Amino acid sequence: MKSLIASICIAILLTACSSDQKTVIVMSKGAADIDLNAGTIKSKDGAGHEEKKLDMNSKQVSFKLSTPAGEATVEMLDNGLYIINVKNDTIIGSYQKYTSAKLPQNVITQESLKQKIDSLNLLLEGKNVSEANRNYFILPNQATKISANPLAEVVGPYHQMRSAEMIDGKEPEIYRFYSIKEIREMITKLQALTVAPKQ
Repeated sequence: MKSLIASICIAILLTACSSDQKTVIVMSKGAADIDLNAGTIKSKDGAGHEEKKLDMNSKQVSFKLSTPAGEATVEMLDNGLYIINVKNDTIIGSYQKYTSAKLPQNVITQESLKQKIDSLNLLLEGKNVSEANRNYFILPNQATKISANPLAEVVGPYHQMRSAEMIDGKEPEIYRFYSIKEIREMITKLQALTVAPKQ
């Protein structure tokens, strides 16, 4: 009897330790058709930005993609948070430093504005993009690991940044993503701020 209980306890422990948690966010233009049993994701060039979040517990996750950009197969081996882009457009994003709504917002300087514009232009060109910099340039039909933390938050294109709160005294891990169109509009607005007012 004792050996049976010990065996059950060991099995439970092994199951807990073998957790292969992956969060997969599928970004599409119009609704994507996801078949978990067949391991397929199909999308058409529909209207509006759509997102579907998949919580998966498997050592190896793969999907065959059929999208406006063509066909591809993507694999996710490591645990963590992934984005699969099944749009016909590139998705660009980066880690966002948490700021409490209660903290006063600093006035941005002209130098900071120019640095921000330069940084956005580099992102548009897919330059200065790396895991170390925590920024991402996700091409169509591509799956990209965003974080080792499957519980990290993602704010997708065309969504406003929602409020975030400290979790157990720790800053939340948030990534903000944009369409190329949004990045270009942002650059235009920032460039307008660098122009001295007419006398």
